[in-house]
Amino acid sequence: MKLLLTTQAVDIHHPVLGFFHEWIAELAKHFERIEVVCLMEGEHRLPGNVTVHSLGKDQKVERRHIYAFRFISIAWRLRKNYDAVFVHMNQEYVLTAGWLWKLLGKPVYMWRNHYAGTFFTRIAVAFCKRVFCTSKRSYTARFKRTMLMPVGVDVGRFSETGTVTRVPHSILFLSRMAPSKRPDMLIDALGMLKERGLSFSATLVGSPNPEDEAFYAGLRDHIHLLGLDAMVAFRPAVEHAAAAAVFQSHEIFVNTSRTGMFDKTIFEAAASGCLVLASSEDFRNATSPAFHFENAEGLADKLQFLVTIREETRKEYRDILDQLVRDNTLPALVAKLAPVITA
Repeated sequence: MKLLLTTQAVDIHHPVLGFFHEWIAELAKHFERIEVVCLMEGEHRLPGNVTVHSLGKDQKVERRHIYAFRFISIAWRLRKNYDAVFVHMNQEYVLTAGWLWKLLGKPVYMWRNHYAGTFFTRIAVAFCKRVFCTSKRSYTARFKRTMLMPVGVDVGRFSETGTVTRVPHSILFLSRMAPSKRPDMLIDALGMLKERGLSFSATLVGSPNPEDEAFYAGLRDHIHLLGLDAMVAFRPAVEHAAAAAVFQSHEIFVNTSRTGMFDKTIFEAAASGCLVLASSEDFRNATSPAFHFENAEGLADKLQFLVTIREETRKEYRDILDQLVRDNTLPALVAKLAPVITA
């Protein structure tokens, strides 16, 4: 079977979407040919049966109607080169070309994993034969045509190598700096740890989108007001290829995203050997309440426990996280995903 695949970016250096390069390469093992359409194209090293088509955002084209026109043109021009469509995250592709694929008889499959959704999400789902997500609390999980999937982590990239020194009592937050990611909750918890007299260091890695610059500046101000300047460092977003070393240099990883998102960084951190704390109820249900928190005070309590944890307890926690990683590898995901599309 030949596949048309849509995504935001195909770029191994992209700090947020670099991981999808690995997804495409793994999917290519299961399809005769893949035509990839993306908003922006960067460096990639994909198999010979994959062709990438850019809509021009990498060429500084900013007008949405131009993207839409180009996308419809590509979807029509390539109509004999694909049998099915797989849309990654962006429902806009389905809203733009769903009618065309319906006329052409091309089944549409969409991956969408986010707690929020709108009337337009429902329209996009209506065009799809199947919808995929990883969280039972994702907006799309409510639909009968939705299937739960593994997260899909390239474990080999994140497995411990022993070449990076893990800093004792170090805490990591790695995400886009946006209100929806709630880094302010971690900062509040760190302030509580300081008040309790605990010794620790923390690194917040990530950059804001232009509309979140003021929010990001507020985070820095909050760190200063809490007297955490000597304990907390801010770092800009890193390329996907460099993320493993960042994870492996820290003992504890914290994710404060809302339930329904199930961020892949949770699994990347676990694969890298971090102890992981997350506010996601999906993560709690897949692991243990010991890894879950609901608010800043609960997070501070869990962090206090982990920075003073005994080695035998650490091993028990690592065993639980290792099993979670094994259940959510990239090959496990594609082995479940590809047969649904090719059926």
